[in-house]
Amino acid sequence: MRALAHKAWRLLPEDMRRAGMTTAAAIIAPRPGPAPAHSRGAVVAGDNDGHYGIAESGRVIRRALATLGLDRGAIPFGLPSVVPTQRENLPEGAAVIAVLNAPLLPVAGARLPRGLLQGRRMIGMWVWELPVIPQDWRIGAKFVHDVWAPSRFCADAFEAAAPGRVHVVPYPIAAVPLAAPLGDRAHFGLEQNCFVVLCAFNLASSFTRKNPLASIAAFRAAFGNNRDALLVLKVTGAGTHAAELALIHAAIGDAGNIRLFTGDLPEAELNGLLAASDAIISLHRAEGFGLIPATGALLGKPVIATGWSGNLDFMAPESSALISYKLVPVVDEYGVYNVRGAHWAEPDVEDAAAWLRRLFDDSTLRQQMGAAGKAHAERALGSGPLQAALAAAGVTG
Repeated sequence: MRALAHKAWRLLPEDMRRAGMTTAAAIIAPRPGPAPAHSRGAVVAGDNDGHYGIAESGRVIRRALATLGLDRGAIPFGLPSVVPTQRENLPEGAAVIAVLNAPLLPVAGARLPRGLLQGRRMIGMWVWELPVIPQDWRIGAKFVHDVWAPSRFCADAFEAAAPGRVHVVPYPIAAVPLAAPLGDRAHFGLEQNCFVVLCAFNLASSFTRKNPLASIAAFRAAFGNNRDALLVLKVTGAGTHAAELALIHAAIGDAGNIRLFTGDLPEAELNGLLAASDAIISLHRAEGFGLIPATGALLGKPVIATGWSGNLDFMAPESSALISYKLVPVVDEYGVYNVRGAHWAEPDVEDAAAWLRRLFDDSTLRQQMGAAGKAHAERALGSGPLQAALAAAGVTG
């Protein structure tokens, strides 16, 4: 009977399964009481060792807290299939910054010892990639006092779930030292005298949303088989997404100037690959923030990216290549983003191809755009918003 029930559960659409899980967990998970007026530092709670964007954002927040003298440690917090159960006590009086999206908060909270979070200020650090949120985010909003959004784009969406409690807190990656780039072109097997374009993404973060096929199409439209240009596709999660990987291989075809890397890289090596490139491209359909374009910009690389969604908080037309687009209804074959009334961007491949050719032809433009983009990102991604949000929440040393 249990096997049949599990099979029936798996047949339900993804959004229905997620909403059902959140609703059930919300019944048993303890809700935080009134928020204390003051907290002594903060603990970061989430998937502290994960190799994807939201996990990395938690590590960035913790490093920034350390520079402010407010870091009180980290605890595992999330689904049982992702993180271990938390069995330790928390530092007395510390706030908790839950780097975990709203639908998972009740599930994660139900796994904790009862009373562990009582009397603490709970802050949810969320990220979402559409202008509207699914219904189950409203349930998760009951388990936090404040919501931090990494971009204005996200904040506008979260207001529907937590009106008046949302603060824009961009990931402060310019306020903490980036891992020193490790590896040069020889290390990665890249040609020295070649225009290298990097497209890096995680297949677990939605193949459809990341839209790598558009980057491949733009590169091929710009250069054909010209070996003076090279597109590097750095793909994480290939081992568990065979169907998507097959689509990438089909799009590459017989192109000898497109190279595919599927292994995991430590942060320093990933930064080395970014630093070894001449330009970064992200023709996403939507981003809540965009860690790869942001890191590329801070490393002084010109960034070509869809001119819509969260990346606009650290990219501007005068300092980056913002690609034109049209808004279209969301069609997500995996069901994660199929929210009623939602839309996202369809970037203009020809516009992207034209920018690739411009940057290929003009090394001075590459240098100027890289320098301007770096300066703009440094201004946008400092610790100021984080410090303001901590002060508003009463988090002090």
